[in-house]
Amino acid sequence: MRLPEFQTYPADLHIHSKYSGATSTRMVLDTIAQQAKLKGLAFVGTGDVFHPRWFENIKTELEEIEEGTFEHPRYHIKFVLTVEVEDKHRVHHLILLPCLSTVESVREEFAKRSNDIDADGRARVELDAPGIVDIALAHDCLVGPSHAFTPWTSMYKEFDSMRACYGDRVNDVKFLELGLSADTSMADQIAELGDVTFLANSDAHSPWPDKLGREFNRFELVEPTYAEIIKAIKRENGRHIVLNVGFDPRLGKYHMTACSRCYKQFTFEQAKASRWRCDKCGGWVKKGVWDRVNELADYPEPRHPPHRPNYLRIAPLAEVIALALGEKNAHAPEVQSMWEKLVARFGNEIEVLIDVPPEELANAAGTKVAAVIKAFRAGELKVVPGGGGRYGHLEIPLELATTLPPKAQRTLADFG
Repeated sequence: MRLPEFQTYPADLHIHSKYSGATSTRMVLDTIAQQAKLKGLAFVGTGDVFHPRWFENIKTELEEIEEGTFEHPRYHIKFVLTVEVEDKHRVHHLILLPCLSTVESVREEFAKRSNDIDADGRARVELDAPGIVDIALAHDCLVGPSHAFTPWTSMYKEFDSMRACYGDRVNDVKFLELGLSADTSMADQIAELGDVTFLANSDAHSPWPDKLGREFNRFELVEPTYAEIIKAIKRENGRHIVLNVGFDPRLGKYHMTACSRCYKQFTFEQAKASRWRCDKCGGWVKKGVWDRVNELADYPEPRHPPHRPNYLRIAPLAEVIALALGEKNAHAPEVQSMWEKLVARFGNEIEVLIDVPPEELANAAGTKVAAVIKAFRAGELKVVPGGGGRYGHLEIPLELATTLPPKAQRTLADFG
């Protein structure tokens, strides 16, 4: 019997449309697909499928190539049907849906328990987590907690365990989304997560590659379909996730305990002693994911189960380029010009950030940009951690800075 041939597909399964609050008006399917191609993604979750106008966009602008699997006709990016919902405890859940008719059926069920399901792309329903799982499973959907550790609207913000959140439905929850401020090593300090598949997704609110695909998963599948993705999340028939790729969690905006107004950082003990009020500005101090994981941890060090893929820490390529060029703004013209040049040369951002050999980068971008990308890959850049709602950032440590050229060296390509 011939064994199936597997291929890997990068997928970001959690984004939002322009119909969600605080989201770019450019979060439309055409722009999402175009930018996903530049990023290097094969799959994107649609997000927001319960919103009627977004649902209509999906039906009219994408081609259904197999039940539950859609493709953009120009950019050939695959889409699967997804939505994030908020329960009555303000916990967010990500749902993957198998087909268009299921979207309509599940939406109808949730609409009975929502004051206005059309108000926002992220629907709020007056159900607890077990109630959401009941409806999802009755319609053959997959559901799990979104950004499970963040100090807003997350499972571990409101509950001390998955069982406390999902009750007798806990064994039906097959995945957990890590969120930007956590990674596998942090989550695998918690014993109850040993059998749960971890997802790394962007939760993007804008389509540009510093947001879309800033976290993603490499799925190993026989073919690029929704059904195969579900098998991989459930780890069935050899399908699985071979790599979670995401932020160094210190770059997340809720990694450290910090004031949500002035961003002063606190140790856990300092925050408790101050009754979670900032002694500098009087603002509220938000508990960081690092401290929350330490509260929940069963093990002092991570215990990775055999099925757990590696977690590769990344940052947006434009931020790494900006660091190399001495620019504070990752959207500065010189930075964007270099980003466009590298992506045009090597195909997409993921290739440049992770896979292209340093000598090829040097030929295309000059020695300084190549050296900083190489140092980033090796974990040699300094990470100033985020907290309180402000992202962390990268710095070039002094010992590395002294070895770099004073400015990017030009290549023959720059002279035409």
